[in-house]
Amino acid sequence: MLLNEKAKRKTLIISIIKSTILWTAVIVMVYPLLWMIISSLRPEVEIFNSATRSGTYTFANYRKGWAGPTGVSFSRYYLNSIIMVTFMILGNLVSCSLTGYALSRLKFTGSKVFFVIMLGTMMLPYHVVLIPRYIIFSKLGWVNTFLPMITPKWLATDGFFIFLMIQFMRTIPRDFDESASIDGCSTYVIFGRIILPLCKPALITTIIFSFIWGWNDFLTQLLYLARPDTMTVTLGLRLFVDSTAQSNWGALFAMSVLSLVPVFAIFITCQQYLVEGVMASGVKG
Repeated sequence: MLLNEKAKRKTLIISIIKSTILWTAVIVMVYPLLWMIISSLRPEVEIFNSATRSGTYTFANYRKGWAGPTGVSFSRYYLNSIIMVTFMILGNLVSCSLTGYALSRLKFTGSKVFFVIMLGTMMLPYHVVLIPRYIIFSKLGWVNTFLPMITPKWLATDGFFIFLMIQFMRTIPRDFDESASIDGCSTYVIFGRIILPLCKPALITTIIFSFIWGWNDFLTQLLYLARPDTMTVTLGLRLFVDSTAQSNWGALFAMSVLSLVPVFAIFITCQQYLVEGVMASGVKG
């Protein structure tokens, strides 16, 4: 009896310690976000000066931020980001699913070589190809357009999503392919009507990561988008901070909050499929 009480007490102490560590980590991670949200509702002069805080909150920062820092409405930046990210997602879905299907289900000469090359692209730092890509796209006249961000996605350049598709498709029994072939289905019919519907978790995982990475990307968009009417949300936020003049921190925090809304929305909506896709991708090598 005494041993049971000691075991229960030990379990309780361990549980309390784990909960304390967990909640401490949550507070550390969430605090900057909460501070930004609260600061976006404060008057400009009260954001960094605690002595002048009156306890009042206002939506003026959101109105100023939405009007835009350079005369271009922030809605334009939102629209540009949505258009660009939508085509990036479609490109990854089409190209990576087709490539993954070819490398995981079809037998052809050099398939293993192509698989190794694909894995090699995942290990290649992005900055290695940054300058060659810029030179190519500049000569094509694609600067100040969305094509440098969109076109590579339609050419299956994201090795991570190809690998995700390959690993997920390998978990699907090949009996489906054989049965469909006996019924007279072609390779394209098997892919479109059998394999693709079963890859829903992997496809939704691709959508989530493509959206988040495309929406939050700063370096690539900074290189190719210079005109205010072509800028995206990430570049629009940068315009609120000026090293040579006064920065509008209130509007910056307000638009930063709004820029997070689509990311949180798509993540919360598709969270279940994200977990399924990531877990299933590592089931079978």
